[in-house]
Amino acid sequence: MAASPEGTSAPAVETPSPARQPRALEPGSDSRAGRLSFCTKVCYGIGGVPNQVASSAIAFYLQLFLLDVAQIPAAQVSLVLFGGKVSGAAADPLAGFFINRSRRTGSGRLMPWVLGCTPFIALAYFFLWFLPPFTSLRGLWYTTLYCLFQALATFFQVPYAALTMLLTPSPRERDSATAYRMTLEMAGTLMGATVHGLIVSGAHGSHRCKEDALPGQVAISPSASRLYSIAAAVVTVTYPVCSSLLYLGVKEQPDTSAPASGQGLGFLAGLGLTVRHPPYLKLVISFLFISAAVQVQQSYLVLFCTHASQLHDHVQSLVLTILVSAVLSTPMWEWVLHRFGKRMSALGIFGMVPFAILLAAVPTAPVAYVVAFVSGISIAVSLLLPWSMLPDVVDDFQLQHQHGPGLETIFYSSYVFFTKLSGAGALGISTLSLDFAGYESGACKQAEQVVVTLKVLIGAVPTCMILVALCILMVGPTPKAPSRDSSRSLGRRTSYSLA
Repeated sequence: MAASPEGTSAPAVETPSPARQPRALEPGSDSRAGRLSFCTKVCYGIGGVPNQVASSAIAFYLQLFLLDVAQIPAAQVSLVLFGGKVSGAAADPLAGFFINRSRRTGSGRLMPWVLGCTPFIALAYFFLWFLPPFTSLRGLWYTTLYCLFQALATFFQVPYAALTMLLTPSPRERDSATAYRMTLEMAGTLMGATVHGLIVSGAHGSHRCKEDALPGQVAISPSASRLYSIAAAVVTVTYPVCSSLLYLGVKEQPDTSAPASGQGLGFLAGLGLTVRHPPYLKLVISFLFISAAVQVQQSYLVLFCTHASQLHDHVQSLVLTILVSAVLSTPMWEWVLHRFGKRMSALGIFGMVPFAILLAAVPTAPVAYVVAFVSGISIAVSLLLPWSMLPDVVDDFQLQHQHGPGLETIFYSSYVFFTKLSGAGALGISTLSLDFAGYESGACKQAEQVVVTLKVLIGAVPTCMILVALCILMVGPTPKAPSRDSSRSLGRRTSYSLA
């Protein structure tokens, strides 16, 4: 995207030496703008669909599955969610380290990692929803599989996300490819929650409790476990299909930003430099809170509708409303980013704050649908902004330092590491709070303390996190616009708007 009208571009720098020039355009590409074809952008976006399909199903339904179908105690569910997120977070620097040291092949340097993880992550996802015949070690079973899935998803996502930097040297085209990617990933999110929800809806209908007048746990239905296995199989198929389309439609360009010596920066040294880069720190800290808020709201929406309100018959429709709203508003946010700048667009995240509080206070169907629609709009910009800003942060860093290829992997892997770590803490602590409140796995009716806890988790917790994040994101000096000489030496403009 072009620089915002407010002049919030990267600080002026000296003209780089030839060894520090940005990546050159590939022969045969558009020498003026490094344009990407429509097919390339679509295939690139499709590559990110499987992880979003799986993540959507997990975000909305895994906690409910573990508590009410597998009937694992809430304390163990807390360990499953926390352990999985920490595993994914720990895999991020490892992914960055190994990918940074990998050599370029005929398929590129990043593409082999995406293709190699595909079959293993598909199997891990399928067995995550499988109900084993034993009961005493189910907590360990799901903890192991969720940790494995999150680690493999990281080794899939980090090189895929970093591939943005190796599609084209044009920031505008990279932002356009990011918009395609986010739109298709939103569609994948929509498909995951919708397909999964439609298949398993029979396992959580209101009839489930009406047929059992006795208090306490309800026996596990064989049909419920079978429905979850079918839903898992459907999602599993998306991994090989979408990865094949990514490989066939996207060509990874060589990274020509290396110094003349051809030596890149080591991973640990590069990580030390990136975490001390002020724009990167502000981006990571602010979206750390925003990501945690979105994850908490997604994870507890279904539980809130099931146990803290009379909305259990509206669960699928509410999830669908959120995701359709997010998908349809993504192109709008791309226009807003281009027209008003990324910093001002961040204010759109604030929209979910008053409505989240309203849902907790007035949990009626009309209010719930309005809240779902507005939340989807805010979630869309919260997902688009960080991935649109990260390439600009990398450009800003490379202008100030003379280093070789691979830094984009360090930036992306460390960003995902911190956001996953925040999600692990938020989900782990919040689920543990349900155990302290007396949540009974598989029960039709929960105690009043559990209802109050769910209201706090769906309203107050995301609100506080978003307010803190926006304060960090918006407060601070506005960077100066670069001089014309430095802009010409770059051959492009950056749209980074955080200093």
